[in-house]
Amino acid sequence: MSGGEQNEHREWNDLLHGFIDGELDTANAARFEAHLATCRECADEMENALMVKRLSAREGVKWQAPDAVHARVQAALSLEQAMMARAAVARNQTENRWQRAWRLLREWSFVPSLAVLAASLMLVLNVPQQSQTIEDQLLASHVRSMLADHLTDVLTSDQHTVKPWFNGKIDFSPPVVDLAAQGFPLVGGRVDYLDGRVVAALIYRRHGHVINLFIWPGASGAHGSAEKDGYNFVEWHADGLVFWAVSDVAAPDLSTFRDDFTRATNP
Repeated sequence: MSGGEQNEHREWNDLLHGFIDGELDTANAARFEAHLATCRECADEMENALMVKRLSAREGVKWQAPDAVHARVQAALSLEQAMMARAAVARNQTENRWQRAWRLLREWSFVPSLAVLAASLMLVLNVPQQSQTIEDQLLASHVRSMLADHLTDVLTSDQHTVKPWFNGKIDFSPPVVDLAAQGFPLVGGRVDYLDGRVVAALIYRRHGHVINLFIWPGASGAHGSAEKDGYNFVEWHADGLVFWAVSDVAAPDLSTFRDDFTRATNP
């Protein structure tokens, strides 16, 4: 088959599934029906596609996602809806600030002093904008990593493989340890994006649950913990780095993970 014939056949092949699913407009459907009458290859491909469609429609053939997957999808959708609602509120607040500024501008238009006008505008516009919290960003990255099949960029429990993998991908060296002996086996690592910068993410498991440990350079601070939408967070600082662990494991387990990780990296 020549290059021109291959390109022409690729066009018909692209139309095939649209024709089967009833998605083509009247003109393209008529064109495809006319082509089927003269092309044995396309007719065979359509018959195969129809057979697969019939088989997949049978009872018990379709794969049913586990309840845990449904729950995670619902959690991700709820999180996305909450974030969209917050973004809408922030947009409305921004619009209201500019509306107030324009009203003041009109009311103060008779004042000859630009300094007074500028000061008034600063008072109106200098309102802190509502922003997404670090917990929101961490939770979104944690859920997204499991839903988008991007839990790891490097899949291995060997800490001596994971640690050098980060070289050249981030501008710091994260500590990497395997805590299998403590009940938190290392799964792998990946790079992620949080709070305006690229960060390291180490992935651990606890009785089938995923723990995402996010690491980036930052100032020292106190340990902290939080809970949001059924997920637990723990935060700590060491050696000029910030650590945030996120998981749906119980809060005591996540605190134990933090303590075990700290002991392993600072013997």
